[in-house]
Amino acid sequence: MADVLALVEARLRTGLGEPDARAAVTFLGTDRFEVLRFTDGDVVRYATLGMSAQPMADPTAALADPVKGPRAELVLSVREGRADTDKVLRPLAVLAASPQVEGLIVAPGASLDVGEPLWPGAPFTSVLVAESGGLVEDLDLDAPMEPVRFLPLLPMTPNEAAWKRVHGAAALRERWLNSGTDLRDPLRKSVPLD
Repeated sequence: MADVLALVEARLRTGLGEPDARAAVTFLGTDRFEVLRFTDGDVVRYATLGMSAQPMADPTAALADPVKGPRAELVLSVREGRADTDKVLRPLAVLAASPQVEGLIVAPGASLDVGEPLWPGAPFTSVLVAESGGLVEDLDLDAPMEPVRFLPLLPMTPNEAAWKRVHGAAALRERWLNSGTDLRDPLRKSVPLD
């Protein structure tokens, strides 16, 4: 486990540079989760570290496989200085713990909801999980372990989350694209959904 996390942290540093802050959160009955903060110009990126220590298990399986199964970490990018986004550390750790706590498999296209604003004054309580392979390349591990995927999180307003449940993730991404939505704006309004 420690070896996997060391490799994951090295891959994060390769893709995002040196972290300028880190915080650790431990939930009762789970492993320790860290959130690292990376600053790149006017963009701040928050990346989880610890979610990939164990593979995500199928919640219907009688026994969780300790080696096989998808592994991931989460990456959130926001513009700096418009909101107190450093308060997102605990909600991100909650999302990273969800596979262990709730038996979820976090995959692209999924919605994750923390039930409260991601940071003070945020118009978002949930995120859309995007495809990996952009900012940070997937990390191959020795077989039979699956690669660690670094999944970007795209904040969604409650209206966008409800619309996505009906129309799907691809349709919401298309709306954002067609509207020229700045998904890194920590205070952005909902995209027009009529």
